[in-house]
Amino acid sequence: MEKKLVQQIIEWDLVNWSKALPFWEEQLKEPSKGKKALELGGRNGGISLWLGLKGYEVICSDLENPKESASKLHAQYDHLNIRYEAINATDIPYENEFDLVIFKSILGGISRNGQDELKKAVIDQAHKALKEGGQLLFAENMEASIIHRFFRKNFVKWGGEWNYLKAAEIDSLFSEFSSLKYRSAGFLGAFGRSEGQRQFLGKIDNTIEKALSKKQHYLVFGVAEK
Repeated sequence: MEKKLVQQIIEWDLVNWSKALPFWEEQLKEPSKGKKALELGGRNGGISLWLGLKGYEVICSDLENPKESASKLHAQYDHLNIRYEAINATDIPYENEFDLVIFKSILGGISRNGQDELKKAVIDQAHKALKEGGQLLFAENMEASIIHRFFRKNFVKWGGEWNYLKAAEIDSLFSEFSSLKYRSAGFLGAFGRSEGQRQFLGKIDNTIEKALSKKQHYLVFGVAEK
């Protein structure tokens, strides 16, 4: 995949977060053409672009309708079947509707200030919106190490409010699903202040992350099947 397209889909820390794409690809059910997909928290429309290029009929959604920002990206490509809606991820107005639901880096913001019940609400609502056998694809920020927690609290504007996903809660959050597969990655990439720094640190992560535990990684990505 071309670097420009990866940038448009993933947006930040490409080295680490783009690892979700081949993992998702391995788990996706084919063929995808004509199947229905929902992106939650799709403000800039990157994930919807990825799905649209695969032939999915996509609803790109956010708490406020993302058409103004996301359609500018989608207009750069032909033959995409994407429409836009305002959808609260904790109250999805669909049931047994989609073959695929997907989100990236939304749980911590929705459940900010320790509202753990809202993490579960998002996952349960995604389960409700999926058809039987449908798949939920996700990529999320992890609580990670004590170093990450200190750095975020003191140097990231929203770091004290963001409710980072804990490794110990992943299995229980997805307990309603029939299966769950996930991987974790990244350590140093979280500390980059620019994309150039994040790419440099991400390359170091490629060499050291296997020596680290899941609790030390700062992102997780996976696929759950209804």
